[in-house]
Amino acid sequence: MSIKNYLLPAALFLLSVTTRAQQQQRLNTGWEFLRSDLGGIWEAVRPVGKGNPEASPIWEKVELPHCVNAFDAVDPDVNYYQGPAWYRTQLKINNPYAGGRTILHFEGAGQKTDVYVYTTKVASHVGGYDEWTADITEAVAAFKKTPQFKGGVPVAIRTDNSRNLEMVPSDLSDFNVYGGIYRYLNLVYVPPVSIQQMHVTPEVKNNGKNAAVSVSLQLYNPGAITGATVTTVLKDPAGRKIAESRQEVSNPGGTLAAAAFQVKKPQLWHTDHPVLYTVETTVSKDNASYTQTVKTGFRTFEFVQHGPFLLNGKRLLLRGTHRHEDHAGVAAAMTEDMMRREMVLMKEMGVNFIRLGHYQQSRIILNLCDSLGMVVWEEIPWCRGGLGGPVYQQQAKRMLTNMINQHYNHPSVVIWGLGNENDWPGDFPEFDKEKIRAFMKELHNLSHQLDPSRKTAIRRCDFCKDIVDVYSPSIWAGWYRGIYTEYKSTSEEEMKKVNHFLHVEWGGDSHAGRHSESPDKALQSIKTGGGTDERAGDASLYGGAARVSKDGDWSESYICNLMDWHLKEQETMPWLTGTAQWVFKDFSTPIRPDNPVPYMNQKGLVERDLTRKEAYYVFQSYWATQPMVHIYGHSQPVRWGQEGEEKMVKVYSNCDEAELFVNGKSYGKKKRRSADFPAAGLRWNVPFAKGNNNVHVVAAKGKTVVEDNIAFRYQTETWGKPAKMILEKIATNGNITTLEVKLLDDKGFQCLDAANWVRFSLAGDGRLIDNLGTSSGSRRVQLYNGRATIKVDTGKGGVNVAAVKSEGLTTVTLNL
Repeated sequence: MSIKNYLLPAALFLLSVTTRAQQQQRLNTGWEFLRSDLGGIWEAVRPVGKGNPEASPIWEKVELPHCVNAFDAVDPDVNYYQGPAWYRTQLKINNPYAGGRTILHFEGAGQKTDVYVYTTKVASHVGGYDEWTADITEAVAAFKKTPQFKGGVPVAIRTDNSRNLEMVPSDLSDFNVYGGIYRYLNLVYVPPVSIQQMHVTPEVKNNGKNAAVSVSLQLYNPGAITGATVTTVLKDPAGRKIAESRQEVSNPGGTLAAAAFQVKKPQLWHTDHPVLYTVETTVSKDNASYTQTVKTGFRTFEFVQHGPFLLNGKRLLLRGTHRHEDHAGVAAAMTEDMMRREMVLMKEMGVNFIRLGHYQQSRIILNLCDSLGMVVWEEIPWCRGGLGGPVYQQQAKRMLTNMINQHYNHPSVVIWGLGNENDWPGDFPEFDKEKIRAFMKELHNLSHQLDPSRKTAIRRCDFCKDIVDVYSPSIWAGWYRGIYTEYKSTSEEEMKKVNHFLHVEWGGDSHAGRHSESPDKALQSIKTGGGTDERAGDASLYGGAARVSKDGDWSESYICNLMDWHLKEQETMPWLTGTAQWVFKDFSTPIRPDNPVPYMNQKGLVERDLTRKEAYYVFQSYWATQPMVHIYGHSQPVRWGQEGEEKMVKVYSNCDEAELFVNGKSYGKKKRRSADFPAAGLRWNVPFAKGNNNVHVVAAKGKTVVEDNIAFRYQTETWGKPAKMILEKIATNGNITTLEVKLLDDKGFQCLDAANWVRFSLAGDGRLIDNLGTSSGSRRVQLYNGRATIKVDTGKGGVNVAAVKSEGLTTVTLNL
């Protein structure tokens, strides 16, 4: 059967439509999934009874969004699957519009996708991060002429994330190139004439006294219908209509200038008060209408040459982080609720800037940046490997075009990123810097052609830093090279080399739950004065010069000091545009199998399941406005030292002063001073009692009082080399049991510096809750202070035996 294909790569049908419940729905349920290829489309749609030979292969029931690599991305024993996968369902299609179009709207699927209605291929798409649509109208009509499947319309979708050197992104990237329908898929009904794309361009005039808004449309009219009415309404942040325009269009199609409004005394969008205006455009023909809604905001921004960032004419220190679309148990298939919880956590930490690494992200994230108040750098995934041929380059240009067209309306976006670490070779025999420069210039020019109002940027490609508007060099002081006290001087040197400097990616890894009583010990062997940039081989855990990333303890204690120093210094750099710490949340990566949690980049301030690490509170103490206080060590059940020895207690707070109590005794009040490192002066050296201790803090900011409390055991016994393990059940909640393994010496003392690898296993009716990519959700993991935990789903009344083994030690078991 031959059906005309309608593939609309930049259509944004789903923004908002009238009678919404009738006209669009998320296709979340009723799907079956197969993680392999088929011999052909007929195998996906042929009717077959249960038990027949044709029923093979066996399909799995799933819900969307769904990622092929939800668990194997962090499975310590396998490479993650890269290859074809299939999804199938049957849709009840009843378009309410006479002569209307039926659309499948993909918010993102990886990395190559084919769409079938019954046996007819209706669309194909290359690219795992941009939105696209498939018009299935003709294919559905043709199928319905031969009714079968009890009125349902069979739809099958093939995704493919196979390795391909001529595709973007490179498999050398420090993130998984996921497969599946991992963002929402929507069924959309539109009338014969609708809106394919809507761009709203706000402009602030006369220093904010006035503003203008222009609205342009690309209409979708495949049936060449004549005559339509276009009505556009502008509403203020309170929802009041402040302007309206109406025009008759004789031949609706192509690009249309729909409206131009003037606004007096506009309310300006700012990270502290992200006010949004609303533009609603309706296309009407006869009794059918289609409405698209766009949120917009008025703001100005400027990168001062060799100076700070200005938002609406005033300096704004960009306090930023990064985000990968990745989460425990689902990988890239995050739900809207998961995304919201993550972004709200960022905002509560005080984030006002985010670099979305390293690809176009979900529309949900951009909407949250607009409404929560976060300035955005968004980029295409031209990341490492070099430069491919014509097909590769066309895909990169298409990705840039689609990203800009699809996220053009977001007031939060100020930078379109063109690449990351493009100085990193490896995918091709040739690595030609001049060819990379030439292509970077093409992308830069294309970006400004599509959107003259925003800047371009790249990170870490010095031989292209003169091409883009904003540049970030590689500065990893105290992690990949140098020590963290070199951060400020290095930043000043790099700032002078470019017109507009913005430092993105800094920080380091920490193994959640691992703590140290001497966290900066590794700095003693680090060479200084040789730069703080990451160079070839620095990310490896083997060989090369001494560096904290290889020779440090990966403790939360060290990372808190590193973060604390950076944040302290940033407060004293008046020329600084800002920075973005790498990364907010731990994420999976195929190139780090030897990390303490295998296949995880552990540089996050929260774990992959959003559990906060200690460093989260360091940032909050500098950036948040809501009064907070946090004693370091909530995930440290045991501290150690000599009896009577004074030990440091650090308190992270944005309050003016705090008072510390240890075992009920006050150790006095201290004032917060950000220049007083560490912990902005909120630190006390106190003796602990042998055994159990309780630490309490009371902090005040004006009339607001906040408190925090921790309890821990203080071990004074020194330990020898590990001799045995013990495995215990430490918590039960219904069917979920938490197990903990500890490493002891021959005297039974916990080896609190032990970082041995352990492997959990389970035999019986239950299952390990593993492959989550967290320190308590991996069956193979490095110990943190001589211990590790994992959860088990024991099943209802099941019989289970858990075991833990570690090289050189006797395996231990536990009947559950």
